Amino acid sequence: MHFEPSTLIPVLPEIFVLTLACAVLLVDLFVTEQQRILTYAVAQIGLVAAAVLTLWVGSPHTDIVFDGAYIRDPMSDVLKVAICLITLGVFVYSKDYLRDRGLFKGDFYLLGLFATLGMMVMASANGFLTIYLGLELLSLSLYAMVAIDRDSKLASEAAMKYYVLGALASGMLLYGISMIYGATGALDFPGVAQAVGAGGGDKVVLAFGLVFVVIGLAFKLGAVPFHMWIPDVYQGAPTATTVFLGSAPKIAAFALAMRLLVDGLDSLQLDWQGMLAILAVLSMAVGNLAAIAQANIKRMLAYSTISHVGFLLLGVLAAKPSGYTAAMFYAIVYALMALGAFGVVMLLSRGGFEAESLADYKGLNQRSPWFAGMMLLLMFSMAGVPPTVGFFAKLFVLQAVVEIGMVWLAVVAVAFSIIGAYYYIRIVKLMYFDQPDTDAPLIAGWDTRALLSLNGLAMLFLGVFPAGLLSVCASAFA
Repeated sequence: MHFEPSTLIPVLPEIFVLTLACAVLLVDLFVTEQQRILTYAVAQIGLVAAAVLTLWVGSPHTDIVFDGAYIRDPMSDVLKVAICLITLGVFVYSKDYLRDRGLFKGDFYLLGLFATLGMMVMASANGFLTIYLGLELLSLSLYAMVAIDRDSKLASEAAMKYYVLGALASGMLLYGISMIYGATGALDFPGVAQAVGAGGGDKVVLAFGLVFVVIGLAFKLGAVPFHMWIPDVYQGAPTATTVFLGSAPKIAAFALAMRLLVDGLDSLQLDWQGMLAILAVLSMAVGNLAAIAQANIKRMLAYSTISHVGFLLLGVLAAKPSGYTAAMFYAIVYALMALGAFGVVMLLSRGGFEAESLADYKGLNQRSPWFAGMMLLLMFSMAGVPPTVGFFAKLFVLQAVVEIGMVWLAVVAVAFSIIGAYYYIRIVKLMYFDQPDTDAPLIAGWDTRALLSLNGLAMLFLGVFPAGLLSVCASAFA
């Protein structure tokens, strides 16, 4: 087989991120504790370069290389740029937090970059093996990131739970993939789609394979009833890991759903549509109702993640370009909202103190009116209050569901969304109407303050002008 160097061009962003991770590892070996900022700088500059490189190799056309294992298309371009920029935000927010706890080491950035590489591979996978490779690279990096604070028993326990349940989900996904391979004789998505579309393969085996694939997918998304790990892992992990866990991988999970269900198993649409509808309703119900009872903000945001995953699935189950566009818009907007919300949690935390209890947000307006305002915008956006972008994210998804005639599903989603507004507005009430328990100043670098301000204001800006981001998402499915 003759190798063409030109086939490497579509894969340049991934090659670059892999090289960057190796560079970070080498730089970290030779710097002292005081010079560790160099490791951070290399990782950040590299992520910007990776996003630029993705835009440079991107085009409206589709490139398929490596014997059909890898695809570069407009959807993968948009998702990869979003993943790089969200990861960059995570690294900015976590810098001071890690420094206060003696965790400001190259390990965090190295694992973060390998996880980013895994997510980029998932976005461009064109076959079951490639997508599994990306998923495992992401998962293994996240297990280690959750346990990065070796002195914390809570973090070790969370990592063990995540690892055991993650291994179980990976096994189910592999079992589903093996059944689909057995029924179709293909591992690449176009081959599977062609075999299923032509009516090939045993229908029973295919149906079972699809069930196991959806179970694996639901676990990675954190959809009910496969959500058990999310609250414990979010609470137990250091907040620097939680912010990463709650943001960028949600974009990768959307890519996973699109590649597996839409690219590979589109002919079984009626089967997986029903499964996703059940998962979506359960996720919105359990996520919103359980969040009300939480006194820990990380657990509250974990249940909120579960409810948002329900909304994300609504867009995918609409099974048409407008639904996919709405789901991608939702995934990117949710990653931005989660990034900002956990950013505020880290801003209020300081050495030896974690701002995890809801009581820690009392009177934030008196301590810092500006950042209380940013948190207000983030909470309103998560609740779906106009004119924030969260309102439009929900509106577009509901519109897609109504268009396919599932009005009952839209009504259920709106009902749970109204219930969910309570626990977001409770945070706003604590910030503005209660007296603060402490007058400790908020200590953060200028970069954290600037990015957090930008993050909060983006909720309003993208809400007033949603067309820009929506057209970018729409172009991915044109």
